[in-house]
Amino acid sequence: MAHLIRHKLTNKLTNAAHTVSNKSQAKVSGVFARLGFQAATDEEGVGFAECDDLDYDYRQGMQMDTFQGGDDDDGGGGEGGLEAGDSHYQRDGTGPRSASLKTGGSLDEDKPKITSWEAGWNVTNAIQGMFVLGLPYAILHGGYLGLFLIIFAAVVCCYTGKILIACLYEENEDGIKVRVRDTYVDVANACCAPRFPALGGHVVNVAQIIELVMTCILYVVVSGNLMYNSFPGLPVSQKAWSVVATAALLPCAFLKNLKAVSKFSLLCTIAHIVINVLVIAYCLSRAREWAWEKVKFYIDVKKFPISIGIIVFSYTSQIFLPSLEGNMQRPSEFHCMMEWTHIAACVLKGLFALVAYLTWADATKEVITDNLPSAIRAVVNIFLVAKALLSYPLPFFAAVEVLEKSLFQDGGQALFPNCYSPGGQLKSWGLGLRVALVVFTLLMAVFVPHFALLMGLTGSLTGAGLCFLLPSLFHLKLQWRNLLWHHVFFDVAIFVIGGICAVSGFIHSIEGLIEAFRYNIQD
Repeated sequence: MAHLIRHKLTNKLTNAAHTVSNKSQAKVSGVFARLGFQAATDEEGVGFAECDDLDYDYRQGMQMDTFQGGDDDDGGGGEGGLEAGDSHYQRDGTGPRSASLKTGGSLDEDKPKITSWEAGWNVTNAIQGMFVLGLPYAILHGGYLGLFLIIFAAVVCCYTGKILIACLYEENEDGIKVRVRDTYVDVANACCAPRFPALGGHVVNVAQIIELVMTCILYVVVSGNLMYNSFPGLPVSQKAWSVVATAALLPCAFLKNLKAVSKFSLLCTIAHIVINVLVIAYCLSRAREWAWEKVKFYIDVKKFPISIGIIVFSYTSQIFLPSLEGNMQRPSEFHCMMEWTHIAACVLKGLFALVAYLTWADATKEVITDNLPSAIRAVVNIFLVAKALLSYPLPFFAAVEVLEKSLFQDGGQALFPNCYSPGGQLKSWGLGLRVALVVFTLLMAVFVPHFALLMGLTGSLTGAGLCFLLPSLFHLKLQWRNLLWHHVFFDVAIFVIGGICAVSGFIHSIEGLIEAFRYNIQD
């Protein structure tokens, strides 16, 4: 009898405790929900990936895959085969995609997959490319703080790249991570839903297009600058050299997939190694004259914010990462790939910037190769121009893909008709769009031929936003229920620091451009 009474009392106390716990969890979830975070209880977390999947497709108006009767595979989402005319959402990458996407030029599973090494070459090309030429200029105005920022930017960009990819995944009811989003835009839309389901995508699309197009413009600017300084005796202006470089870039309008771009990236890396060897070898030959006393712990308050933009822009690769990770044969190797590429970039950039600055000190120019003697400069600059022309296809291809998806293929809601025929052939207006983009990069390079200032402006405006601000904000919003305290601390700190750098760098870059045009200052 006593045992029965104790058993009943225990059950009542246990039930009361569970009731209080559930109410507390419900209140906490309600508070975080009002703040915009996804704080879910264990019961609410069950099947989160599936619910998010359906909500995502409903909000975005994505097309549903239509399965014909008699299929053995139901895509993992139903029980048994689906009848004719049934539709099923498939976002985890295990089932077939819609026909419109296959013919739309997007990075689908029927496209060639790339290895982790090829993905690494692409990332290396993005963060270890032409823009290291401006890093000694950053040391000129930042001293040892500039070196610290090169290391700091590498660590932060590697981290934000990883958390951006983490936002593409959600855990299903079995605790398995499923890829429920495909692009940076998908992540932004998921964060802004349900109140503004398309706002985030529009913001990211605009930022991506600006970033990518500005990258293409910088390649044209630096090509014209390098050729002009390599052959100063020829009666050819920098603008005319930019036109010649752009003529060589017109075949980029016919690019169809990322596999070809990966081959260009490999050639770029080879050219980059040759360039670094030649420049560093010359600097080492003058090691006895190095001006160590010029490297100080002071900063130029007016110009250092521009240097911050240059350093940040030299590490920008986040806009490529979702496509690269989605096209990797083994996505599980993505984190390892990010680590070794950013470590290598950090070491090489730091050494290159320091050695070059020590060699020329206060005479360091915006494009460091302009400091080389004329004989060596011509050889190095030819390699650099080749590298710039080979680097151009990657951002150009990504920019075209963003424009085509947003304007021509947006789930039947596009402003213009599809630029691909049912057989996958590029239509005339699709080719015209690509050629127009190449011509636009030429016009911008001709009218704004200031390499360092453009680089600092782009890094401050879109580089900091896409690499620092948005990934940390999205990670807090979408992965809040899985974050530990140090993840929250890192995300908040990166957001605050990135915001300060973006605002200050943008203001000073604009002031620098105004001053350059007012006094007709040439690079």
